[in-house]
Amino acid sequence: MDPYAALRYKEFNIFLLARFAMVFAWSMQFIVIEWQVYSLTKDPLSLGIIGLMEVIPAVGMALFAGHIVDQKEKRNLLIKCILGFSVVSLGLFFLSLPSLETSLAPKKLLYSIYLLVFFGGLVRAFLGPTIFSLIALIVPKKIYPNAATWSSTTWQMASVLGPALAGFSISWVGVHWSMCVIFAFSIIALVFVLRISRKPILNPKIGEPVLKSLKDGLKFVFNSQAISGALTIDMIAVLFGGAVALLPIYAQDILHVGAEGFGILRAAPAVGALITMVGSTRFPLHKYAGKKLLLSVLAFGVCILVFGVSTSFWLSVIALFLSGAVDGVSMVIRQTILQLKTPDHMRGRVASVNSIFVGSSNELGAFESGLAAKLLGTVNAVIFGGCMTILTVGVTSLVSPSFRKLDLSKEVEEHENT
Repeated sequence: MDPYAALRYKEFNIFLLARFAMVFAWSMQFIVIEWQVYSLTKDPLSLGIIGLMEVIPAVGMALFAGHIVDQKEKRNLLIKCILGFSVVSLGLFFLSLPSLETSLAPKKLLYSIYLLVFFGGLVRAFLGPTIFSLIALIVPKKIYPNAATWSSTTWQMASVLGPALAGFSISWVGVHWSMCVIFAFSIIALVFVLRISRKPILNPKIGEPVLKSLKDGLKFVFNSQAISGALTIDMIAVLFGGAVALLPIYAQDILHVGAEGFGILRAAPAVGALITMVGSTRFPLHKYAGKKLLLSVLAFGVCILVFGVSTSFWLSVIALFLSGAVDGVSMVIRQTILQLKTPDHMRGRVASVNSIFVGSSNELGAFESGLAAKLLGTVNAVIFGGCMTILTVGVTSLVSPSFRKLDLSKEVEEHENT
């Protein structure tokens, strides 16, 4: 198959630019918030609370958001999501004003940041399902796997550059003007989305009762062994392998590398994943997908263990880089499974369940890592997470042999011939 098939559609290229700008802004913002909050508190648990404040609304609203996405026009929903994020980033820009930081009590400032993060979680509940559903309306069905790979690659590229620039930006211009850059990128994303035309609503059950809609979505996901298996193993791996949430502690207190070193550490896994994803456009991963997914998560756990015990900056960077490279494999496979096995009229709901299982587990993983670091110590918390990830792969291999044997070659061939 043509590795550039999806890129031959103009609107898909515009969509990729919009997604890049949005993810860049979001990933950069999360890093700047982490740095600001840890600098204020010097408490690892405060880093975990950032994740908790985002995951509560993201999970609480996810299924309802999926129902809304399946019922509404996707392009305009995406515009509303970006506007919501812009409000959050603008609020954080004002909260980081030097005059406000000195005049406002630290606790009030901290709680205000948490409140805006909470609102951002509400926005994110709608953002993921909207983007997932919109892709299927921009490109024909026969190139869904290729489009999913390019979309994931764009996401990962933004996740590379966002954290890297965040670290350097904090060092060069400080937190306040870093927030200004974030707001600017959200506006750029909005400009690109406005160039995408409105799309038809493909759901044959417009006006369906909410509870029935949600029940049908959950039933579909859990009746599909491929989808539920991929989501479950990725969720547990991300939940317990969330070492990146503790990077401000490693950068400031263990490796002593400052803001610029923090940016390098934070970008390393995303660089690894980006290389994997670009490679997957030429070397597809759908053959023996189940086995490859399990092996990639196993390798991810090993990399987290190495990072946890490392006291060398460059060994830590290499371990994080490799963790990202193998995580990229699981990400591409998971997105391919979702795109191939989800009917058009259920994409919003399935993507919402995906956000609960995997997307929100990033924030739950941040909370778990922060809490574990508080109770066990930072290094022991990371080692514990790596061990749990490896254990998860072993258990999944034993209890779900059908998932281990999963192969997507037939589905990919059918879509290419559509």
